[in-house]
Amino acid sequence: MDTRGTVGIVVISHSRMLAEGVVELARELGGGRVLIEPAGGDASGGLGTSIELVEQAVRAADSGAGVVLLADVGSSVLTAKSFVADCEADEAIGTQEVVLADAPLVEGAVAAVATAAGGADLATVVAAAGEAYDFRKS
Repeated sequence: MDTRGTVGIVVISHSRMLAEGVVELARELGGGRVLIEPAGGDASGGLGTSIELVEQAVRAADSGAGVVLLADVGSSVLTAKSFVADCEADEAIGTQEVVLADAPLVEGAVAAVATAAGGADLATVVAAAGEAYDFRKS
C-alpha cells in the first residue's frame, strides 16, 4: 500500500470499538490507499477520550499531506480541538497540518477516505467530509 502524500485520517470516539469499526469500514471502502487510524476510548481502554491516543493515531496517519480529525460528540470534539491547538503551538508533533472536520462520524470518514484516496489535498478532504451532512437516507 503506497500512501505517500495522501491526507491521513483519525477517527476519535468515546468508544474504542466504535472508532475501530468506523476505521474498518472506511479502510475497506478506501481500498487501503489512505492511512486511517482510530483513537477511541481512554488510555485504560474504557469509555472516554485521550489526547495521547489522538497524538499516537495522528503520527501513524501522517504521510506528509496533513491529517483530518473526525470526532463523535462532546469531549471527543474538545479533545480534538485541544490537539489541533497543541499542534499549532508545538511544531514537534510532526505533521504539516491537522484539521478537525465538522462532519458526521461515519459518513464523514467514508467521504474523507474516498476523497483522500483520489489524491485530494487537505482542504478538499475536509470539505468532502463536511459535505457528508448533506447525504440523506430518505
